[in-house]
This record gives sequence, structure tokens and C-alpha cells, in this order.
Amino acid sequence: MTTLSYTEAFRPQFHFTPEAHWMNDPNGMVYFEGEYHLFYQYHPESTTWGPMHWGHAVSRDLIHWEHLPIALKPDHNGFIFSGSAVVDEKDTSGFFSGGSGLVALFTHADEYPDTGRPRQRQSLSYSLDKGRSWTMYEGNPVLSDETITDFRDPKVFWHEPLSVWVMAIAAGDHIRFYTSGNLKEWSLASEFGATEGSHDGVWECPDLIKLPVDGNPGYHKWVLIVSIGDHPELREGSRIQYFVGDFDGYRFTNNASPDTILWLDHGRDNYAGVTWSNADQENGGKLYVGWMSNWKYANLTPTSTWRSAMTLPRVLSLVTRKDGVRVAQTPVVEVEKLRRSTVSWEDIIVEPGCNLLAGHHGDRYEIEISFEPGSASEVGLKLRTSGDEETVVGYDVLNRLLFVDRSNSGTTDFQPHFGCKHSVPLELVDGMVTLRLFMDWSSIEVFADEGAVAITDQIFPDLSSTGMELYTIGGSVKVISLQLHELDSIYTGMNT
Repeated sequence: MTTLSYTEAFRPQFHFTPEAHWMNDPNGMVYFEGEYHLFYQYHPESTTWGPMHWGHAVSRDLIHWEHLPIALKPDHNGFIFSGSAVVDEKDTSGFFSGGSGLVALFTHADEYPDTGRPRQRQSLSYSLDKGRSWTMYEGNPVLSDETITDFRDPKVFWHEPLSVWVMAIAAGDHIRFYTSGNLKEWSLASEFGATEGSHDGVWECPDLIKLPVDGNPGYHKWVLIVSIGDHPELREGSRIQYFVGDFDGYRFTNNASPDTILWLDHGRDNYAGVTWSNADQENGGKLYVGWMSNWKYANLTPTSTWRSAMTLPRVLSLVTRKDGVRVAQTPVVEVEKLRRSTVSWEDIIVEPGCNLLAGHHGDRYEIEISFEPGSASEVGLKLRTSGDEETVVGYDVLNRLLFVDRSNSGTTDFQPHFGCKHSVPLELVDGMVTLRLFMDWSSIEVFADEGAVAITDQIFPDLSSTGMELYTIGGSVKVISLQLHELDSIYTGMNT
């Protein structure tokens, strides 16, 4: 790799990015012997999508990453599409001489001979040295179905009650579940989703996880996460939906009506996200990361030697709301170690035209704010501002909507619908709105309602756009608390 400064225009300073070239879906995330592994779809010869490999990095804190050599490369079975990795603790595969090790399960992608028709089959690779080198299983592929063209992205986990491995895999317009005792031989267990949820695009990158509800260790639900590919006629592009229900080891049952659609993120740039294996949190939550881009414009974003970033790692949980049980997302606590300095305000009345943040500047920070809207019709933050640029995080009091407006956020002309405003319903809680947001060199992530609402967006502002403003329209607002944390770069101290 030749890119070592990590200071190129728009290079995120506390989000994971490849050293150079193209990156998309996170793959094979697994925790093993003190390390978090992050593999990812990678094209090592271009900044646009191409022949897929698995890039590789490891971390001990989910924030600082060590780049490792490419893990999986194309072979006679095809390119290396998305998949997962597990710790085979009981050596069910027989690869580890009675010990334990890592097994990657992924999609091999090529074409059916003499037809040109895409072919996607599932294969294995295993590592005896903590993921530093990988051996392709000589029996690859281990699962195929000639009747399905889009048959990919296996996510595998151990189901303890039945002592079997379970695979969730995307099969065109639905999800299939398979079971196995040894990771090599798979039996179809059930199908889900052909008539449920959103079908705005092809289904991809499933994940099935078990989460406690409201932190109650005795009450769990299963969450099926499914990414929805880009539809050319819809402005939103690729997105992630989820279903809350029950799973008996063979079959997933949706607790909602088939036409219910639940979005994991209400921004434009959280896609193909899945969870880490073997990394359950003390509260039963699951560690998650998503690809911070959108197939509507992923190949067009205005970066140079590298392209794409991951979201902040997040902990997924389940919370009860008036309309049902919902997924909540909380950035990992490790990100708080990046806080360099903090400025705080409490119990201040802000009138229209009065900017509480006047004189403060930044391009890398975290903001926590709670406010009572009072007589205002709209309250919000204008961030990464300059004479003609701003990214707005606002609350429409009358319509109870949280929104992000990146219409004037900087460079937007690389795709007609990139510059946009989008919103999500958000009710007051005890008369207040509480937000937590993270601003990096080319992204903003907003969390509300204890993480039950999330908005993730890329932005591409000019380097000079560092101003910020707390604004109110139509009346005064009471700021209960506001904290502005300047954040360190994860590259601070590196020899650049």
C-alpha cells in the first residue's frame, strides 16, 4: 500500500477505511483470542467495484485498526463475495485436531460454463494461526442451488439448544435457513420473506441474532436483518430492514404483519451491516458495523486513492416502544476514549438569532444535546458550516420529525439525488428531544430515542467548513444540556 498519511481530502479520522482502493460490505467479523477481526469486500487494483477479495484488519478496541494482508483471493471457483466467520470451538469441522480455530464461510462467484449466467456457491476456508493465513477447503463449494441466481452472503452461527450450525443466506427475494453439524454439509431447514417486508430491491447480507428485550435476560426475541439492494426508480437506494420475531433453530416467524417495514437506519449510508461472531456484550447486545455508503452512488463519491468507510461499531439491543419492539443502536463505549476536550452548557434559553456555538469550530467531534422545544417550530444544529455550506440536523416540532439535510453539505453533484433531506418520526420524551451525533471529515451519524432512531449520512464538505450553529425558528428553546467533545484522530501520533 502507498497511502500512509491518512490525511487525504474526506478521509474519515475515526472510522475504518482501507489504506487504499475500493471497499464495500463488512465480512467475517469475529472475535478470537483478544482480537476483533474485520474482513471486507475489497478490490485491490481500483477505487471502484471489481473482482472481489477479502481485505483484513484487526483491532483490540474496535477503534484503532491494524491492516493485514489480503485474507481471501479469487481462485478457480470464482471471486470472493460476502460471508461470515465463526470460531469452531468444538472442532466440528475437523480442521483443528481437536482444538479450535476460525472458519470463514463465503460466496464464490463466477459463471455457469458456456452460458454467461452468474453462478453463486458457498465455500469454506479455515485458519490455524488466528486469521493470518487461510486454507481453502478442498471440498469447495459446500452448498449450491442452480435454480437461484442471487444466492449469497452466508451468515452462520452456533445454535446451542439444538447443537447445530445455522446458516442464513439470501436467495433472491427471500432468506433461506440451513443447518449443519460440521460446517461442510448443509440441509435446508426453512424459507422466510417472499411475501414479507420490503422488496424494493434484491435481498442481501442477512443476519439472525438473539437479543434481550429492554435488558431483561429472561425475555428474548430474534432479529432478522436484511439488506435491500438499490432500485433504479427509488431515490433512497440501498437500505437495511429488519424483522423481530421467534426462531426455533429451523424456522423464523415474524411477530409483525407481513406488510410491516422496519428500517434499521433512516439515513442513506448504512448498508450490508452484520454483527460480530463470538462477541456478545455483558448486557446480551450484539456488536454491529455497516458499510457507510449506498449503491446509488458508491462508485462515484469524490475521494481519491481510497473509497468507502465503515460506520462506527455499534451495540444492538431491543427496546419496547408504543408501536412494538424495536432495534436500538449505541456507539461502542470505546469511542469515548477519543474525546480530547469538552465544552458544556446547561439550562440556557436560546432565542432566534442567538448562536450558542458561535466561535466554536471543528471537523471531528461528538455532540450530546437535550432540549425542550418551548415555543419554537424548529430547532437544530448547523454543522460543517461556511459561507455556502452546511449540514443541518433539525427537529420539526410541529410534525414531530427528526431530519438531516445535506442539500448544501459540500460536494453533491456527483449524483443527482445525493443532496437531499430525509426525516423520521420522533416523539418528545418528557417534553424533550435528546440527540447524540458524531461528525467526521466525511460523515455524520445521529442517534435519538436511546438509539431506537438512527440516521447515517456521508457528506463531503470543504476543509474550510468548520463552523457550527445551534438555531431555533419561531420561538425560544431551552437547552437542558449540551456537550461538545472534540475528538482525536485514530491516526494521532502516527509517523506520516
